[in-house]
Amino acid sequence: MSASAPPSPADERKKRRLALIGGSLGNLVEWYDWFVYASFAIYFADSFFPNDNPTTQLMNTAGIFAVGFLMRPVGGWVLGRAADRHGRKSALTLTVTMMSVAALLIAVAPTYGQAGYFGALVLLLARLLQGMSIGGEYAASATYLTEASARNRRGLGSSFQYVSMTCGQLLGLGILITMQHTLTTAQLESWGWRIPFLLGALFAVVVFWLRRRLQETDAFKEESSGDDDHDDSTRGTLKVLWQHRRQAGLVMALTLGGTVAYYTYTTYLTKYLVGSAGMPKTTATLVSFTALALFAVLQPFAGMLSDRIGRRPLLITFAVGCTVGTYPIMTALGSASSYWSALGLSLLALVIVTGYTSINAAVKAELFPTRVRALGVALPYAIANALFGGTAEYVALWFKSSGHESMFFWYVSGCALVSLVTYVLMPDTRNTALSRAEAEADAAAEGKARPATAPAAAAR
Repeated sequence: MSASAPPSPADERKKRRLALIGGSLGNLVEWYDWFVYASFAIYFADSFFPNDNPTTQLMNTAGIFAVGFLMRPVGGWVLGRAADRHGRKSALTLTVTMMSVAALLIAVAPTYGQAGYFGALVLLLARLLQGMSIGGEYAASATYLTEASARNRRGLGSSFQYVSMTCGQLLGLGILITMQHTLTTAQLESWGWRIPFLLGALFAVVVFWLRRRLQETDAFKEESSGDDDHDDSTRGTLKVLWQHRRQAGLVMALTLGGTVAYYTYTTYLTKYLVGSAGMPKTTATLVSFTALALFAVLQPFAGMLSDRIGRRPLLITFAVGCTVGTYPIMTALGSASSYWSALGLSLLALVIVTGYTSINAAVKAELFPTRVRALGVALPYAIANALFGGTAEYVALWFKSSGHESMFFWYVSGCALVSLVTYVLMPDTRNTALSRAEAEADAAAEGKARPATAPAAAAR
C-alpha cells in the first residue's frame, strides 16, 4: 500500500482558511465577552452591590473588572503551557470553553436583593475565569494564526487577531447601542443587561464546535513527533522559557508602548471625548465606533505590507509616530468640537497604532522556538499588558483628577519611546523559520546557491 499523497494546493488553502476563520472568530467572541462587561457595567452595577451610593457601586464593579487583568498572566502561564504541551488546538478550545462558562455565570448571577453578596462573588469568579481565558487566548491565537499561515503571509494571517479583537468590541458596542434604542433604562438595569452575556455564551458554544474541527499546526506536530533530542516533559515550562529570557524581555518591551497606545485610543477614547472635550455621549460613542471599524479594515493591509518589507519598518513607524504625535493629537482631541474633527484625529492616531497592532502577534511568535512559543508569547505579554495596558485608563484619570491631564500624554509618549529603542535594536523576524520543514527549505536554498558560484571561483 503506497503512502498517502501529500495534500493538494487546494486542500492546503482550505485548511488555512478554516484555521483563519476558527482562530479569528474565537478571538472575536473572547474579546466581545471581555469588553461587554465594561460596556454594560453602568447598568448592572446596582444589581450586585447596595444601592446607597452609585459611585461606590461603579467603583466596586470596576474593581472586579481590574481583577480580570491581574488574572491574565496566570492564564498566560497555564494556558500557554497547555498550548506548548498539548497543542494549539486544544488550548484554543479550552479558552473558549472557559469564556462561555464565565459569560453564562454573569448572565444568571443572582442580584444583591436576591442573595446578598453571593451575586458579587459569582461576578468575581466569572471575571477571574475571563481573565484566565483571555490571557491564554492571546497567545494561543497568536501562535496558531502565525504557525498556520503560509510563510510569506504570516503578517497577513496574524493581523486578523486585531481584526477579530476590534470586531469583538464593535459587536458589543453595537448591541449596546441597539438595546439603548429598544429598551428603557429601567429595563436595561432590571434584566436587559443579562442579554449580551447570554449571547456571549451562545456565541462561544458555536466557536467551540468550530475549533474542534481545526487541524493542529505543522510546527507543533513536528515538535511533538519525538524525532528530536528534546525532552518532551520540558515543553512549555518556565525552565525552558528562562533559556529564552532575552526574547521574553523583548516581548515585554515591544508590548509596552503598543498596549498603552491601543487602550488609550480605544477603550479610553470615548471617556476622554466626553470628559475632556465635552462631547455628547452619543456623538463620542459614534466617533469611537466608526474609528474602530475603519481601524479593523486597516489591519490586513498593514500585515501584507510587513510580509513585503519586513516587521521592523512598521514597528518603528508606529513608535516614532506615537512618541512624537501623542501630545498634539490628544491635545487637539481635548478641544474637538465636532464629530468629523474628532473622527479625523482618532483615525490619525489609530493609523499610527496599526503599525504595532497588525503584526505584533507574528513578531512575538517568530521570536521563540516551537517548544516554548505559546508560553513565550503569553506570559511576558500578559505581564506587560496587566501592568501597562490594563492601567492606562486609571493612569489617565489619575492625572486628570490631579489637575495635570497633559502629563498622561507624555506618559504614553515615554512608553512608546522605550518600545522604539527596542524596535531599533531587535532583528527583523519576517524570515524566521518556524518549523523544521522551513529550516530545511532554507538550508536547501543555501545549498543550491553555493554551487552556482563554485564554477566561477574554480575558473579563477
